[in-house]
Amino acid sequence: MTRVYNFSAGPAALPEPVLRQAAEEMLDWQGAGMSVMEMSHRGPEFMSIHAQAQADLRRLLAIPANYKVLFMQGGAIAENAIVPMNMMRGHAGADYIDTGAWSQRSIAEARKYGRINVAASSADTQYTTIPPRERWQLDPQAAYVHICSNETIGGVQYHWTPGVGDVPLVADVSSDILSRPLDVSKYGLLYGGAQKNIGPAGLTIVIVREDLLGKAHPLTPDAFNYALQAEADSMLNTPPTYAIYVAGLVFQWLQAQGGLAAMAERNRAKAALLYDYLDSTAFYRAPVAPDCRSLMNVPFKLHDPALDAAFLKGAEAAGLKQLKGHRIVGGMRASIYNAMPVEGVQALVAYMKDFEQRHG
Repeated sequence: MTRVYNFSAGPAALPEPVLRQAAEEMLDWQGAGMSVMEMSHRGPEFMSIHAQAQADLRRLLAIPANYKVLFMQGGAIAENAIVPMNMMRGHAGADYIDTGAWSQRSIAEARKYGRINVAASSADTQYTTIPPRERWQLDPQAAYVHICSNETIGGVQYHWTPGVGDVPLVADVSSDILSRPLDVSKYGLLYGGAQKNIGPAGLTIVIVREDLLGKAHPLTPDAFNYALQAEADSMLNTPPTYAIYVAGLVFQWLQAQGGLAAMAERNRAKAALLYDYLDSTAFYRAPVAPDCRSLMNVPFKLHDPALDAAFLKGAEAAGLKQLKGHRIVGGMRASIYNAMPVEGVQALVAYMKDFEQRHG
């Protein structure tokens, strides 16, 4: 069997040891005589999987005791609605920082539930920067301030944590969670879909400070009410059991790699390989400002778009998959999440150099 280098933005590559363990346990999880997919979510076998996954995630992120970890469904797009349903009651509105496509999606959804103030935007730079903190026009009475920590499509990433005073900071961390250490205590709420750095699609991680619970709008569905889900330990309804199981295996794999500090060092090294080459040639162009370039999603363009099809065809033949950029921005995009080995980035750079020599 030949494994390709999968640069998909999501669902994304998973660590091979995790896939192998899941395959070995598919028919019989640790002598239970059944697959995790077949288990009752309230049975002792799955309850042990659930508890271990939550404990390991808490350990990896050093989550303080006054935060709840919720395993939910619906992805980050659902959370775009669930966040304001749970947090905007009693406030005139909320502040959002617009740094790209996923910020815009969050803003559009939140506007269904209250007044949204776009406190800053990088639209004037075609979303290749993050607005400096001193330009943010924040409302001190806002329910929360919302950011997208890493824009998967545009490739911009916060390399700093914004200070927003006493207003809770909320972040969509779908595409960079667990790629580096994170001071959870600086946030009121963190959320993210699992299908990039955590596990299969279907699971959504929510980390919420306890004092923010219990304020949901009365029309909030019970399954989306953070307080009710916290009281039920994410078991108010049947959770995405298999996705939680695989996520738990990923958490264990991350600990075996040395934890998030080690992953951050590895991710910086991988990104540097690609960005250093992009900056050394006029054949390719990396559009994002260097101080906010994503370490997870690297968009780039060829100097001649007419070569895009040939580039992608050659990459496919070389076992370098899913490099086509998002339709919104075009060009190419290499997603180099935790599971992408350095050898994959080295292979991509070698192919890019060869393609330049042949077509430059």
